[in-house]
Amino acid sequence: MEPARVEEVVAALDRGETRVADRVDGEWRVNEEAQEAILAYFRLRQMEPQEVGPFEYHDKIPLKRDYESLGVRVVPPAVARYGSFLSRGVVMMPSYVNIGAWVGPNTMVDTWATVGSGAQIGADVHLAGGVGIGGVLEPRGARPVIVEDGAFIGSRCILTEGVVIGEQAVLAPNVSLTASVPIIDVTGPEPVEHRGYVPPRSVVVPGTRPREFPAGTYQLACALIIGTRRESTDLRTGLNDALREFGVGS
Repeated sequence: MEPARVEEVVAALDRGETRVADRVDGEWRVNEEAQEAILAYFRLRQMEPQEVGPFEYHDKIPLKRDYESLGVRVVPPAVARYGSFLSRGVVMMPSYVNIGAWVGPNTMVDTWATVGSGAQIGADVHLAGGVGIGGVLEPRGARPVIVEDGAFIGSRCILTEGVVIGEQAVLAPNVSLTASVPIIDVTGPEPVEHRGYVPPRSVVVPGTRPREFPAGTYQLACALIIGTRRESTDLRTGLNDALREFGVGS
């Protein structure tokens, strides 16, 4: 990719005009050119010092600036890299948003939460304290982590490997999901298993299930869908309320 095109694509990512992944006809599609441009941008850039108030940085990628014009609240020492996009009404407590990420309107990125490169976070999402959203830029075409509108991601949850969290889903603290971790719906007479996808409005808690090994039977991590979020559960305070509805403490 030509350097001029690299700069053009990364600038469009920074303005929110281009995204690493877009929803088209109900399906998420990866923008491979955007991924390629970000990787090329790292190769083009040189290390340089950067100062923001009392903080000093030394990196290849510039930091985002001019948050006031974006309508974004950023609490020190939160950092977002150039090439990420923050929509109006986003609140960043001391946290981190990487290049290529897109964060939707009125979303809270709480203290020590991290949003990885290329991750797509919807509107009215709450990423609670210490949430880790993994990033991905390669292999080319790999889907980033996607958290759809209205989801509530509890403290210390980890989401990686292109996991998709459906609209208004609620994840209890410490849920850890990868593309291979079983997500088991236990609300019916028989378990229903998902991989890499949490259906909309699901209420999810950490779980384990037994597996036989030569050395014996051991419990491996999984996640359990224990119910469906109810209309009475407010988008902003939904975590505690939703878990209490199913007899689970947060």
